[in-house]
Amino acid sequence: MLTKLYRVFFIVFLLCQGMILGAKPLKIFISVDMEGIGGIGTSEMTRHGGKDYNVGRQLMTDEVNAVVKAIFKNGPSEILVNDSHGDMQNLIHQQLDPRVVYIQGNKKPFGMVQGLDDSFDAAIFLGYHARAGTPRGFLAHTGSGSVKGLWLNGIEVGEGGLNAFFAGELNVPVILAAGDDVFTTQFGELVNCELVATKTAETAQVARLKHGELVQRELFAATERALKKLKKIKPLKNKNSIQIKLKFSSTIQAEVLQAIPGMDRVDGYTVGYTAKNMQEAYSLIRLMYKYVKP
Repeated sequence: MLTKLYRVFFIVFLLCQGMILGAKPLKIFISVDMEGIGGIGTSEMTRHGGKDYNVGRQLMTDEVNAVVKAIFKNGPSEILVNDSHGDMQNLIHQQLDPRVVYIQGNKKPFGMVQGLDDSFDAAIFLGYHARAGTPRGFLAHTGSGSVKGLWLNGIEVGEGGLNAFFAGELNVPVILAAGDDVFTTQFGELVNCELVATKTAETAQVARLKHGELVQRELFAATERALKKLKKIKPLKNKNSIQIKLKFSSTIQAEVLQAIPGMDRVDGYTVGYTAKNMQEAYSLIRLMYKYVKP
């Protein structure tokens, strides 16, 4: 009798092992900006040549690794990390977990979401900040300092909202977002996901900081929670066509952009355009704010 019982247990064990070995790895996309990284309290820490920029790079890299560690603890995974700040050459590549794939450089049509497609199971946003014009938002902006506001189908969004709508069209949910407390409050009004406030914004230029190690532990725990409820988190959806409204700080961009067929002049500072989907909308928005200069 015991022999038969042992055989049953052994067969069940082998079946379970086969299921584990044959399990499809989770595909996770991580977009990492810099202003919202824990431990960064001035703009100098976010730019080449700025005081303590290298410390900022280290903190940024450590936050990614904390999240990556939690993802691999959960099970087999494929992780794509997209550097999403400035020249997009900020993470210390050789200190990243060697199991991830890293996109470096900013000459790319989809910027912060470069590499994201419908094969991914989830997206994670790290180091994010509030949208342009947000009171108290630490280093808040949308794309660049020349943008004063961005609306998609009447909803005002920052970089986080723009990226979440792009992911949503691909049926990819954002399961975790991290940045200063103003960002997490703002993003949470749009997307239902795990949120980690990495610091408290005192003013638009000053932050009250937590120690980096504490932030990394919070990110690890939040990633574990997010993965456990992955199937319950819904992608952020928009209509099929996307009504873009983009307001600049100068009238010059709005004038120059009239050269694009279908571009409307809403007012002196603002243009409007109807895109057929988020892919068209995203690439055009990036072109308008990054490559058309006053």
